[in-house]
Amino acid sequence: MDNKRGKGLSFAKRIYVPRIIGLGIGCFSVMATLYPLDPPAWLWGLLLFNGFIWPHLALRLSTRSAYPFQAERRNMLIDSLLGGFWAASMQFNPLPTVTILSMMIMNNVAAGGQKMLLRGAAAQLTGVLISWGLLGVAFSTTITPLQIYACLPMLTLYPFAVGMVCYRLAIKLAEHKRTLSALSRTDSLTGLLNHGSWKDLLQLSFEQCRKNNSRATLALIDIDHFKRINDTYGHIVGDSVLRQFSKQLKDNLRAEDLAGRYGGDEFCVILPDRTLEQAQDIMERLRQVFCNDLHDNDPALRVSLSIGLASYRDDFNDASLWLNEADKALYIAKNTGRNKISVAAAEVFPDPA
Repeated sequence: MDNKRGKGLSFAKRIYVPRIIGLGIGCFSVMATLYPLDPPAWLWGLLLFNGFIWPHLALRLSTRSAYPFQAERRNMLIDSLLGGFWAASMQFNPLPTVTILSMMIMNNVAAGGQKMLLRGAAAQLTGVLISWGLLGVAFSTTITPLQIYACLPMLTLYPFAVGMVCYRLAIKLAEHKRTLSALSRTDSLTGLLNHGSWKDLLQLSFEQCRKNNSRATLALIDIDHFKRINDTYGHIVGDSVLRQFSKQLKDNLRAEDLAGRYGGDEFCVILPDRTLEQAQDIMERLRQVFCNDLHDNDPALRVSLSIGLASYRDDFNDASLWLNEADKALYIAKNTGRNKISVAAAEVFPDPA
């Protein structure tokens, strides 16, 4: 309900400025056409109300309504009704009539498509009938230079105002699209890449290494005995541990390193342009920092990491083979005591001596 109300208020505020400009400058084109017809005084008063008071009243009605969107749609139908009324009151003088009604048709289509167009047309017809009932049926085809000049602002300024609103809306929609795209690629608990997004980037990294003959190292990280943490301290503490480790990943990796949550208590990192030795140094530093980190929920809680590393090799013909090597290394780390870093069996380090 609150979300719908917020969208309705935003809709009403977007229309507010174009309505002020459109009705304000449209008022002068109607004045220039009505003046030679010697209309009654009440018609002038209604015109001034429509041109300079109604835009503010319409916004107030929308913002005070429990359903701002529906209220603003009603306001637009009132705009259409008054547009039809002024067209008939001007005796359907071609230039101002076409100018005013076409602008209102544009508004209705932009706000509600075909359905709003038809409802707006019905409202305009109602306005025409009201005007004929009050002022009589008449038609005029005479266009004076004053009427032409009076319509020029409507033909230039109003489309500019509508265009600016559409431009701002397009920018906002693009921002929302980027936000939604980022959310669809992000794990909600940790803020890291989710499983699917990280796998996609792994494939891209693999292809880049293969194409450019570049190097990269893959790390799979498991939080040791995480199920025991959940069982002993509860899932809230477990989630806190996951978030804390994710923060450590972000703080200790480069911007170009690609970290993700692979699933449960398992994390994954792609380290571009890193040798196996360099990656091992980075992961060892991360392991020590996290093991010595104090946890807010229980300062006595200590958590360790098991890490498997595998560097890209030319004999890999698929990214899954690279991932499988890192997974084997992680398996070795977990089954030989945990809290350590293991490398893929095929990797050979140079002799330290």
